[in-house]
Amino acid sequence: MSRSLDIESLESIIEGKLISVIADEDTIVGFLLGGIGEINENDDPNFMVVDKETSVSEIEKCFKEFLKREDIDIILITQNLAELIRHEIDTHTSLLPIVLEIPSKDNPYEPTKDPILCKAKELFGSDDLGDVEDEEDLDTIESASRG
Repeated sequence: MSRSLDIESLESIIEGKLISVIADEDTIVGFLLGGIGEINENDDPNFMVVDKETSVSEIEKCFKEFLKREDIDIILITQNLAELIRHEIDTHTSLLPIVLEIPSKDNPYEPTKDPILCKAKELFGSDDLGDVEDEEDLDTIESASRG
């Protein structure tokens, strides 16, 4: 027997949950201006600013901490930083928190490196999604998803 998830159930699951962000300063500032910045009762922020001085081990540590936090349901990470900790991202198999890769100002989105798009291509076949290799292909997918 399959169990459906209605909107009220979904809202109760995500109510009070946070979006976290691991990104460069410009990307973080944009999200903070959008209102996603939070600091929990332990003084832990839900974001990490990464610059050229930040080590890969610091990014990994932050990512693992975000995975453990029960108040976070979505982790946004710029695609270039995700590539640095790909081994950590690939070992995360739980539904929540979901990890989504986003572009940054200096590093455009590369659909061929997006694990969610790659998984969708596996499930639906590349003929259904087309060969996403350039901006025109992305526009086609986005317009098709809007209906």
